[in-house]
Amino acid sequence: MAQPSHETLRSPLSEISLHPVSSEEVPSPLASLLPPSNSASPQHASHTLLSPLSTPSFLTASPTFKTSPLPPAKPSPIPLPKNLPSPPAAAAAVPSHQTRLPLPPSLPHTTDPLFEHQPFIVTWNIPALVCNKYNISLDTSPFKGVATPVPGQFLSLFYTDRLGLYPHVDLTSRKQFYGGIPQRGNLRAIGLTVWIRKPEWRPLWDRNWGTKRIYQTLSVAHAMQTNRSLTVQQATEKAKQQFQEAAKSFMSGMLSMGRTMRPNYLWGFYLFPNCYNYGWHEPDYTGHCSKEARRQNDELFWLWESSTALYPSVYLQESLADSPKAALMVRNRVQEALRVSALPRRTTSAPVFVYTRPVFVDQNRRFLSQGDLVSTIGESAAVGASGAVLWGASTSCKALSSYLTSSLNPYITNVTAAAQLCSSFLCGGNGRCVRKNYKSNHYLHLNPVSFRVVRIQKRYLVLGRPTFADLKTLSRRFTCRCYRGLSCSPRTHRELCVFVPKKQHYKSPLVFCQDLSVLQYVYMGKHQLLPTHNMTVL
Repeated sequence: MAQPSHETLRSPLSEISLHPVSSEEVPSPLASLLPPSNSASPQHASHTLLSPLSTPSFLTASPTFKTSPLPPAKPSPIPLPKNLPSPPAAAAAVPSHQTRLPLPPSLPHTTDPLFEHQPFIVTWNIPALVCNKYNISLDTSPFKGVATPVPGQFLSLFYTDRLGLYPHVDLTSRKQFYGGIPQRGNLRAIGLTVWIRKPEWRPLWDRNWGTKRIYQTLSVAHAMQTNRSLTVQQATEKAKQQFQEAAKSFMSGMLSMGRTMRPNYLWGFYLFPNCYNYGWHEPDYTGHCSKEARRQNDELFWLWESSTALYPSVYLQESLADSPKAALMVRNRVQEALRVSALPRRTTSAPVFVYTRPVFVDQNRRFLSQGDLVSTIGESAAVGASGAVLWGASTSCKALSSYLTSSLNPYITNVTAAAQLCSSFLCGGNGRCVRKNYKSNHYLHLNPVSFRVVRIQKRYLVLGRPTFADLKTLSRRFTCRCYRGLSCSPRTHRELCVFVPKKQHYKSPLVFCQDLSVLQYVYMGKHQLLPTHNMTVL
């Protein structure tokens, strides 16, 4: 076979020339995750080939994978920055004499990953059809699942203008559709339902502020029409009760129908939960979710009980560019999603998939920097999310293509491989790694001394082996959250010793592990989509 071509890429920290294009709105809340059909993964590989991260094909029941062997020539690496920017500061190695943090309380079990042995995945959900028309290809090989969107895709979104009779008001024209408010809607008529570019109304009365206050106004008017003897105060109280009951009926009914018709999908609403931790312009911003926001999320217990996945959003505004406050905002939103996912007290908590964008929500001509990627994707992985979904407007196709190969793809490869490595070594492959202290600045990043990311034949690979120092660092900073029905107590330093030669434990950090059998299944490309997990966002 012909030898694979090797390509040297610019550093992920390199600057990118940007060009303007039109923007798009946020995604719909209803989506379905189907088996992706991207590039295939190899069946055989050298033991030093740790992570082929391209998505396998699932077009046949028993696919066979073919690949060219690695050539003897040394591949050109994609540089792993020795000091990845980490908000608010790069996470330094913990000195051996430092007091270890106490283990957090026992974490609830979570559902198995969508892809076997893939604790953290990133899904592409950015429209690419325009780029295809201009013959500009976008390299999406590191993504697990690509939805552009097209029919039969990995991730499907449902909009009100595509499915269902979702009651809402056009906030610009004030025109009412299908009754306008949930009290006047017809749940039986909506079929497989809905969402829109933005949630038109929120199920809790008090969260309909600003332009959404029209739903309160219409609800009060509806209450007074049905009972003209009510005072304004009585009508308001009645309207609140009716609105919240109808909203609950609609949203829980949508999820119930979805689960019945597509039981293997993961159903949930985009933007839920949210903790409204704005205010990052304040100098003392902490990102913490207020007690009131947490109380209101507790009030939505019925929604978390009906959902089989949660889809919070961590889109960044330009004012958060390269700011340590971005990480504070993201980690607390994701942590709140993880908290409410455990409220129903099932045997396992629902997975959390975090929506993010490669550009700023208010400036689509500017891509996220390396530090911004750490604040969004990196934070989501380290706190314990199951994955991230990239959605939103892009700048010019040329700029997006360049950004993918120079910055985004290498970083995704880095984080997903580090999550695999930590899960395999620290948790025995039975769980995902999460921070011991969610407020810390520790990230699932590969040590650039031990690993390098290379691109071969349009596929991103991770080459290297973890040292004992790498494994000890993971053990100090992370613990394990077990998958359903499995035990995954974090391995001790003594147990981690088996992965390096005993006589070399305390020598050069360049010493490589000798026994990588534990990684064979994880890193040899035998990725399989588990048949019981698909994803749906409402």
